Amino acid sequence: MWSNVETNYQRRTDLYSSIIKTIEGSANFEKSTLREVLEARSKATSINVDINDPASLEAYQKAQANLQGSFSKLLAVVENYPDLKTTQAFRDFQTQIEGTENRINVARQDYNKSIEGYNLKVKRFPRNILA
Repeated sequence: MWSNVETNYQRRTDLYSSIIKTIEGSANFEKSTLREVLEARSKATSINVDINDPASLEAYQKAQANLQGSFSKLLAVVENYPDLKTTQAFRDFQTQIEGTENRINVARQDYNKSIEGYNLKVKRFPRNILA
C-alpha cells in the first residue's frame, strides 16, 4: 500500500521536473524561486522511507510538503508570464498535476485505511500478545 503513495509522489516529482524545463525555456524569471524548487525536489527524492520508522516517514512527508509549497510559489511567479500560461505543455501540466494530487490523496487514504485495520488487530487480545 505504501508503495502506491510513493509512486504517486514520484509521479508528481516527475511532472514538476518536466514543467520546470518548460518554464526555464519559456520565461526568464526569478532564479531564486526556481532554485528553491530544485532544492526541494532534490531533498524530496533523496529521502528513503522506512514505514516502520515514524521519524523517516515524518521527514519524507515534510520534504513532500516543502516541495509542494515551493512549487506553489513558482506557480505564483508564472502568473506574471501570460505567454507561458498559453503553452500546451503548461496546460497539460496543470491537468496532470491536478490528477496526480488526487491520486496522492486517494493512495494516502487507502494506506491509512489498511494500517487502521492492522492497528486495531494488534491492540486486541490475544493478537496484541503475538504482535
